[in-house]
Amino acid sequence: MIFSYLDVRDKGRVAQVCIAWRDASYHKSVWRGVEAKLHLRRANPSLFPSLQARGIRRVQILSLRRSLSYVIQGMPNIQSLNLSGCYNLTDNGLGHAFVQEIPSLRVLNLSLCKQITDSSLGRIAQYLKNLEVLELGGCSNITNTGLLLVAWGLQRLQSLNLRSCRHVSDVGIGHLAGMTRSAAEGCLSLEHLTLQDCQKLTDLSLKHISKGLAKLRVLNLSFCGGISDAGMIHLSHMTSLWSLNLRSCDNISDTGTMHLAMGTLRLSGLDVSFCDKIGDQTLAYIAQGLYQLKSLSLCSCHISDDGINRMVRQMHELRTLNIGQCVRITDKGLELIADHLTQLVGIDLYGCTKITKRGLERITQLACLKVLNLGLWQMTESEKVR
Repeated sequence: MIFSYLDVRDKGRVAQVCIAWRDASYHKSVWRGVEAKLHLRRANPSLFPSLQARGIRRVQILSLRRSLSYVIQGMPNIQSLNLSGCYNLTDNGLGHAFVQEIPSLRVLNLSLCKQITDSSLGRIAQYLKNLEVLELGGCSNITNTGLLLVAWGLQRLQSLNLRSCRHVSDVGIGHLAGMTRSAAEGCLSLEHLTLQDCQKLTDLSLKHISKGLAKLRVLNLSFCGGISDAGMIHLSHMTSLWSLNLRSCDNISDTGTMHLAMGTLRLSGLDVSFCDKIGDQTLAYIAQGLYQLKSLSLCSCHISDDGINRMVRQMHELRTLNIGQCVRITDKGLELIADHLTQLVGIDLYGCTKITKRGLERITQLACLKVLNLGLWQMTESEKVR
């Protein structure tokens, strides 16, 4: 069958031609248990029961020109709906689709659906009670009121992405963390929370998170310029937290790292890349209190060989080290890494302009090393050939 050579996107296009081509392209042996990716333009509404009969439970809509209600009505047991980038999806369109409870739906992706507002979150909270993953990255019209609705209706939510939701402030995070119990219980089962580029957040949000979201495992605060070293005190005793992203948080310094290291954290991953106030002292604190790290990112931080020397002897679990654009690192630092971080699987040396062939030869002798990034490293022609 010629349709077996088509990728998922082309199968969706073929299915719009006629019923015979639709049935051929959605043959059971091809589609069972996989995700259907569709252009919702000229698609026949009868297509969706056909997909469900073939075991399709996850759907991604690539473009939206017809009513979303066709999908929901035709696939009552849908488990995952990805509408990411459907710029013309409105509150009205989503409201017509979600008119009754959909207990099977666990994952909803509305990233970059920029016309969606708090009104849609009200519908979601009312009818998608079993939702576990909600992606709202880039939905810039969402406010604290919308988060109150989420906190009221989505008690089973485990993952929430609020990247670049510019209107969200400490009040909204308080709702999620159950600080306003009189109005909403909160999303206390959250394990993954992305707050990247939420510029209105301050250390008060971190206080709310530490008090209410005890199950949180992954927290992304990158580009949140309003948080500071003092906020790290609140996070330092979150024993479930294993990944913390502070990339480009301009007010985080060595003092913030000290607070994290002095707590009871058991972090596996820490990213403080592009934090201009992070230096060698941070590496000493990490060696003292965060030595169980498996992944550490320090790109463009003001660290040197001396900081590497103060850290490497304690970091026996480290698997990934990103020190790209740390221009003070020399061959001496690489030799220390090669001597002590023997379990290293990946290292980023992008833009480390003071290293030479000698240091690289030591690093490449690491038995477990699989990933080595050398972008912007100055090599002679003979070294390139080698």
